[in-house]
Amino acid sequence: MTKIAQALTIAGSDSGGGAGIQADLKTFQMRGVFGTSAITAVTAQNTLGVFDIHPIPPATIQAQLKAVAEDFDIRAFKLGMLGSEEIIECVAAALQRYKFGQMVLDPVMVAKGGAPLLQQSAVAALKQHLLPLADIITPNLPEAEALTSIKIIDGRSAEQAARTLQQLGAKTVVIKGGHSNNSQSAVCQDWVFTPEQHFTLVSPRYPTKHTHGTGCTFSACITAELAKGQNTVIAIRLAKQFITAAISQPLNIGHGHGPTNHWAFSSLPRTGVY
Repeated sequence: MTKIAQALTIAGSDSGGGAGIQADLKTFQMRGVFGTSAITAVTAQNTLGVFDIHPIPPATIQAQLKAVAEDFDIRAFKLGMLGSEEIIECVAAALQRYKFGQMVLDPVMVAKGGAPLLQQSAVAALKQHLLPLADIITPNLPEAEALTSIKIIDGRSAEQAARTLQQLGAKTVVIKGGHSNNSQSAVCQDWVFTPEQHFTLVSPRYPTKHTHGTGCTFSACITAELAKGQNTVIAIRLAKQFITAAISQPLNIGHGHGPTNHWAFSSLPRTGVY
């Protein structure tokens, strides 16, 4: 019998279904991976914004992680919204105790509508406790700048930021360029730095506001591929294709920043990951 790949997401719940735990589990499902979860916060949000955040008590987060660790064969996992220094320390301690395979860190700091999702006091804790454990970290431009204090304006400054994150312990760094001020450009560019190589990922820039949950979806797709045994570079390249398809075929749901289309990639012809 073929063994089903299993992955874990540790993140917040999005009542609008476009980001967080919901986006992660949808992505795992679309990539043929069984998804498990540990919820760090319950948010009241939709495409228009975040209206309430209820952090989950650390003891309950620990209990969720213990339950998953004792019954599932997790080969890869991702971290999304953590929110506070206390929760970061709680999760980091659990990760030292349980072996969940390769770790993808999506340093969620601000919601699409601008609401802060990580307390300022927690940034130092994330750098101290989680960056050294990360096999892959996937910050967008503002997140990479906040973590490194380096203004990213081009490939050279992106490399400087990535090397800083690697010096803090992260193995592979993917800096997503979708937030670039060069909004008139016809393409979006991401920078990828592994311990052995660096390269860029380029995709068309689509004129849509329906991009809620793009970071969650991208990192979840990487996690799913790692759980299936794929190597890091191919997992990242495939995730780029997955999120590009999800953005290019919007669902047009909601009145604000709508969610991406998690099943768009499945309708594309299979042409490989390059």
